Amino acid sequence: MTAIIDYGVGNLFSLRSSFSAIGEEAVVTSESRILREADRLILPGVGAFCDARRAFSESGTEETVLDLVRQGRPLLGICLGMQMLFDRDFEDGIHEGLGLIPGEVRPISETIEKGLKIPQIGWNALIFRNPSVLYKYINEGDYVYFVHSYHAAGCAEHTTAVTGYGGYLTASVERGNVFGTQFHPEKSGTVGLNILKAFTEVR
Repeated sequence: MTAIIDYGVGNLFSLRSSFSAIGEEAVVTSESRILREADRLILPGVGAFCDARRAFSESGTEETVLDLVRQGRPLLGICLGMQMLFDRDFEDGIHEGLGLIPGEVRPISETIEKGLKIPQIGWNALIFRNPSVLYKYINEGDYVYFVHSYHAAGCAEHTTAVTGYGGYLTASVERGNVFGTQFHPEKSGTVGLNILKAFTEVR
């Protein structure tokens, strides 16, 4: 069973529908007891980093999730949920992340060509950097759906894919049992469903 962490921020029910489409049981929950019973965890997120980080901290689930990750429970952060995995974020100040993957979250304006639209919204191709179990059912060059103005930087060792948008932006990361996708698998059609399927097979 996959637990989608409900801390008041994220595309919770579209995610649950995606898991249903691949035949995987998934629950949306903020209960620590259910999180502890889950085989794997999803940390979703949309909006401003500082607001989401505060909401997660105040939800009562953060310590449970961190404890489970330390025990080896697989965790997938999606979009802002991925950004929260890093050490710090630079959106409207400096904010501490969860510190599960070394690196920081910076504005994409520092990396991409001037004149390109921010946020990046739409379909972009994945360019593989390091092997990932998440990509066992897809191919390099497959398209996934992005909506973001910030991206992970200083994390090349753990970057599994980038995408080109007037420069290279981090698309996904992996460190042990911790995974992250800047794009939205639940909005990425068959490719996204295959990525979620691969995550359900992580043990």
